[in-house]
Amino acid sequence: MAQQDIAIGAANQGNGDTLFDAFTKVQANFDELYGDDAGDVNSVNGQTGTVVLDSDDVSEGTTNLYNATHTGDVTGATALTIADDVIDYAKLGAEFTTTDAITTDLDFSGHQVFTKTMLADTTFTFSNANIGMVKDFILEGNYTPTFPSGTKTVSGTYSTTAANLIQIVAVASGDYWMSISQSQ
Repeated sequence: MAQQDIAIGAANQGNGDTLFDAFTKVQANFDELYGDDAGDVNSVNGQTGTVVLDSDDVSEGTTNLYNATHTGDVTGATALTIADDVIDYAKLGAEFTTTDAITTDLDFSGHQVFTKTMLADTTFTFSNANIGMVKDFILEGNYTPTFPSGTKTVSGTYSTTAANLIQIVAVASGDYWMSISQSQ
């Protein structure tokens, strides 16, 4: 049913709907709202502003957009997916696109590339590392670096006379593999 408008007429002219007709339309409008789609109105939580949409609630003209693929948008009812090839470098977070000159902690959630020139023997820590993360560390200085226990060197050795590119892979909680190389 289409929304039923109440004819209010001109002020104090008596040419609008009668009180009975007006409230009949009000009741019909409420009946439709509360009876539609198994409770769309009940899907709105006034305290948090959360809105739950059913598949017939999201449309543009005659096209249902509920499970459509949109560039960069999330789609799906329960298993959300992102369309292929829509995430580009500009949309990646800082943990994948920035460099940080550190003191001793490599915060895996903060940056992709870390740099440090040691001025003394230095013990490094890793924080916020999740399985599969790979970080780059450019380290130099005529001192000895110490990495967290559980860090395994799979190739290369630290050079005290050149800049070192150290790649660190988080394999499991507290289990890191790193390779060390210098420019040729």
